[in-house]
Amino acid sequence: MITISPMNNLPNIRHGFFTRAGGISGGLYASLNCGFGSKDDPANVAANRRRAMAMIDLPPEALVTVRQEHTAQAVVVDQEWTYEQAPVADAMVTTRYGLALGILTADCAPVLFADSEAGVIGAAHAGWRGAKAGVIEATVTAMVGLGASPARIVAAIGPCIAQRSYEVGPEFPGPFLTEDRDNALFFASSHTSGRHKFDLGGYVARRINRLGIQNVVRTPGDTVLEETRFFSYRRATLRGESDYGRGLSSIVLER
Repeated sequence: MITISPMNNLPNIRHGFFTRAGGISGGLYASLNCGFGSKDDPANVAANRRRAMAMIDLPPEALVTVRQEHTAQAVVVDQEWTYEQAPVADAMVTTRYGLALGILTADCAPVLFADSEAGVIGAAHAGWRGAKAGVIEATVTAMVGLGASPARIVAAIGPCIAQRSYEVGPEFPGPFLTEDRDNALFFASSHTSGRHKFDLGGYVARRINRLGIQNVVRTPGDTVLEETRFFSYRRATLRGESDYGRGLSSIVLER
């Protein structure tokens, strides 16, 4: 489990970006696959979620996740729900103690937020589609609605696909440059003619900064290349594999 110091130093906040180690799944899903959206045995996924919650000293029912579809939808969570009851959304915020907000990723950026003084936390799933559509802004707006202040919020961007592994086509930069010419900073030339390398984590960090949040930390790592540590949709696709596991990131407000 990976954590960041600025968030570890906050009172009443516990968080973690879980790696793929420590679970019971096998094969493509080895071993801590926490995604019911995969084709893994649901019993294994449920057991892995229990193990993840045990690592942060919480009961399994504390974990709350949503049905992620690369939207900009953020929901306020005030009670526990089962996976079957989960709404479609890509971000959650809460003021309730003991609820573990959980985000599932396999190359997209998991982002955790905390304003410990206000007692407000958030979690977002930020792939390029969701980030460009405004999922970060929706999360922070929802947190502010619950009493958070951008000046106090600490944001942690978890392991995601690194720029060196994120090759995109010639059509990809256009919409980003139309949005803001300075987004050229997040594109580098590829060895393949006409293609580019995209810095997802940097793009997400910049959108967070523009909301007045200065305490933003990016974890190191590359979900594509670090196979023993992380699940990766792109790696699975390049290999022609039939499916992939999902890694869990979570944050909880403690008393």
